[in-house]
This record gives sequence, structure tokens and C-alpha cells, in this order.
Amino acid sequence: MYKRLSIVMFPFLLLALIGASVWGYLEHQEKNTILIKAENQYQRAFHDLSFHVDKLHNELGNTLAVNSASEPSYRKGLVNVWRLTSQAQSEINQLPLSLLPFNKTQDFLANMANFSYRMSVRDMTKQPLNEEEIKTLNTLYDHSKDITTELRGVQDKVITNNLRWMDVEVALASQNEVHDNAIIDGFTLVDKKVSAYEELNWGPGNLSILSKNDGKLLSGEEMTVDKIKQKAVQFLGQSDTTNLKVVENGGAASEYQSFSVVVPASSGSENDIHMDFTKKGGHLIYYMKSRTVQDKKFELRQARDIANEFLDQHEYKSMSAVSYDQYQNTANIIFAKREKDVTIYPQQVSVKVALDNLEVTGIQATDYVFGDKPRNLGSPKISAQEARKTLSKNLDVSSESLAIIKNELDEEVLAHEFIGTMNGNLYRVYINAETGAEEKIENIRPEQAAAVKAAK
Repeated sequence: MYKRLSIVMFPFLLLALIGASVWGYLEHQEKNTILIKAENQYQRAFHDLSFHVDKLHNELGNTLAVNSASEPSYRKGLVNVWRLTSQAQSEINQLPLSLLPFNKTQDFLANMANFSYRMSVRDMTKQPLNEEEIKTLNTLYDHSKDITTELRGVQDKVITNNLRWMDVEVALASQNEVHDNAIIDGFTLVDKKVSAYEELNWGPGNLSILSKNDGKLLSGEEMTVDKIKQKAVQFLGQSDTTNLKVVENGGAASEYQSFSVVVPASSGSENDIHMDFTKKGGHLIYYMKSRTVQDKKFELRQARDIANEFLDQHEYKSMSAVSYDQYQNTANIIFAKREKDVTIYPQQVSVKVALDNLEVTGIQATDYVFGDKPRNLGSPKISAQEARKTLSKNLDVSSESLAIIKNELDEEVLAHEFIGTMNGNLYRVYINAETGAEEKIENIRPEQAAAVKAAK
């Protein structure tokens, strides 16, 4: 009986063994194919990075060799520097360096890209490069030579010793702090060299990036946990602070310090209220009351009115709705500061309103709080009638007003804001009130068009 059973079962077992072997082989082949593909992508990104940094060094040298009176050549060189720097940043992001301290080099490249872009888009016939900017370009040329030399050294080791980037990924993912890997050592050395460079004068445009959301620039006194609790219950219209949970964020050396507040809901954590306040001044920058909105009973215009009234009752005064959106029966309305009939777009608050009962369920006010500063609005040098002449003849203008916006250099400028239709679409067009140049064009989505027209 057992003999007969074994004779019957043997072919099935043999087939199962062959099938398992084939399946294992195919899985191994597929895994190897994926690893080879990943390795090839890493190698391509690394060698492209080395090539583009080398080209960047040469392009900086070519730009410095240009006659100072040759504005088109300077612009072309700076555009190429910006393009090559952006490509180098992209290639760094494609490499498995997330666990490697390489942030100094990435910050350096980001600042270089921003610096060259700002120089290339401005009118050099009116504002040529000054001595400080030329000095910065010379320093960038010297530093890029150092980085190129180090990357070439790593590249030589990779080619000579057939080093693999997959080994780098494994080494970085391991728990060992000391990594015996030529690629890791090379990139670490590059970052150390960059961190040792003296701080460059990147110009005023970069300052806004580096100092954005600096809590030290805010007005008001330093808050404590107890004071934040009082701020929270005052905002919520309550008096009991016993169930509030407060956590302080950011160390003493951090530029951005805040308190996070959680108000537990009686029905469960799903409906907890979350709030964030700045440590200096105790300004509310975030509020969220999560809940499911089952149905829609009210319109966007009604939600806008409720949100506007809510902001006016708190510290966000003189706001005007500039953008509308709706998602899952919740209205998201963006308000901008209004001062002397001028809309200040850099100072915004986003408000969420539930369309079932018009309850304000969320606020995002970071831009408002950190953008609150004295502004000398002044008077436009170019009238609205003159600014209209630069618009397309096909644009049917429905409204015009003044606005403060941020231009391509991240600078605040006074502009004439025109809202009009063309080819069935609604547009916002901003014309610089000082120079008459077209600063920006925005397409207003169809679902927002009716609300925007009503607001204006």
C-alpha cells in the first residue's frame, strides 16, 4: 500500500519541487534585476552630479570673465549657473544620502541657485552687479573648485575599485556609527569642507528664506505653559484648563519656538482639538477640530461671512477673502490682510468651515503672524489707467484694486490687481505700480470664479 502510494505521489512531489525551484530562481532573478536597475540609477545620478558640478565651476569662471558692460552675457552665464545648480540638487536627491550629514552642501547649493536666479531675472541695465555680488561670485568660483576636486576623487575611487552604491545604502541603514566606505567618507569630507566656509553675503533676497518664521522677531512677551493654557481657553470660550495638554517645541537655541495644545474630546480622540501658539507673544498659528461633515446645508458665501466674523472676533482684523475651495463638505477660505484699501497677500489666514452647521473647524495663520510688520504702502507711481495699457486687449477687466504681492525675487511690491475674463477663463493679473512691469498672472479655477466675483 505504501509502495503504491509512493509511486502515485512521487510525480506530484517531483513537480512541486521543480516548481518551487523555478519559482525561487525567477524570484532571485527578479530581485537581481531590481538591484541592478537601482545600482545603475545611483551610478548615473552620481556621475551626472560630478559632471554638472564641474560644469558649474567652469560656468562661474566664464561668467566672471565677461565684460562688466555686457549685460546679456552676464544674464546668460547666471542662468546657466542656476540651471546647473538646480540639476546638481536634483541628482543629490536621487542618491541614498538621507542618513548621511550632507545638509551643509545642500544648503550651499540652494543658496547658490537662489542667488544666481535673483541676479539673472533683474534688470541689469538699471541695477548692474555691485562689488559685493562680484565678490560673492568669485568666492563661489573658488568653493566650486574645491567641491569639484573632492567629487572627482570619489569618482576615481568608484571607477577604480568598482564600488557599489547599494553597499552605501546598506552601510547607512546599519546601526554602526563608523562606516568604512570610500563613498561615504568622500561625501562626508565634502560636507565638512563646505561647513568650514565663511558665511557669504547672499544678498537681501536670501535673507527672507533664512530668517523665515523666526520667532525672535515677533512682538510680545515670552509665554509659559500656564499663560498658553489661558490663551487656549480664551480662544475656545471656556474657563476650565485642567484637561489641556501642553507641550513646548524647540530648544533654547531654536529660532522657532512654540507650544502645542491638545484639548481631549469627551467622545474620543478622533475629535480632539489641536492648537499651536508661538512662544513669544502667544500668537495662535494653528487650530484644528477634526470631525466628519456628513452633508452640505450652506453655501460658500455663507461660510465666508461666518469665517470673516470669526477672524474679526479674534486677533485677525481687517481681512478680505481672496480664495475659495471646497472638499468633503468643508469650505476652505483664504483671507488676506486689508490696509488702506490695499490687499496684502503675504499676510494670509486659511479658515476651514463645516458646511453642515457653519462651524469653524480649522485655522492656519503662520503667514499672518510672521508676516505682520509695519509697511509703508505709499502711493502708486503708475495709475490704474496706465497699468491697463499693458494688459492683453482680449482681457475683459471686471475689477481693479491695489495689492502687495511677492515678486520673483521674493520681495514685496505694490501692484495693480486686475481681475478679468479671457477665452472663458477668469484671471488675476498683477502690474507693478512702480515700474509698470507685469509681475504675475494667476488662473482662477471655475469653482472659485463665482465666489471671487461676489467678493469683489
